[in-house]
Amino acid sequence: MTVAYFLLPLEELGPERPAVSWTLFTLALVSIALLLLFQVRDVLTERPGTRPGVAIPLLMCLSVLVFSGAYHTLAKEPGEFTGLNTRLDALYFTVVTLATVGYGDIHPRGQSARLVTVLQILYTFVFLTAAATALSRWLHARLTYRAQEAGGTTRSGTDPD
Repeated sequence: MTVAYFLLPLEELGPERPAVSWTLFTLALVSIALLLLFQVRDVLTERPGTRPGVAIPLLMCLSVLVFSGAYHTLAKEPGEFTGLNTRLDALYFTVVTLATVGYGDIHPRGQSARLVTVLQILYTFVFLTAAATALSRWLHARLTYRAQEAGGTTRSGTDPD
């Protein structure tokens, strides 16, 4: 996914095609959010055959790359960002924002850049936190089952996934 991020023709998006840029960004985020919610639902309902150990981390990484692409595209518009010039800068800013570190070397100046940054923070609070919590719950259940199985104390005799 990271290789694709660095190879995608993001230069085709941006100030020259704002409607296409915003539409793709919105569709990507909504699609990832829905897929994350389905995974969370499957973990919470203990749906058999669920494999959140693969799907959730991939979707979380994909959401980071979508925000990175949005920041990279927005940075082409003069006055939107200070210090964001490359795709790596955009990825770095996304991760720094996600981790709530905020070094201050890159920061949004324009209204669109600030809007996307606020969306990323809210998206993280809602979707990524729920996904990480569900993944943690699934891993805990799986490890508990394996520990019980190794100790010969399984209750139901079925694997939680």
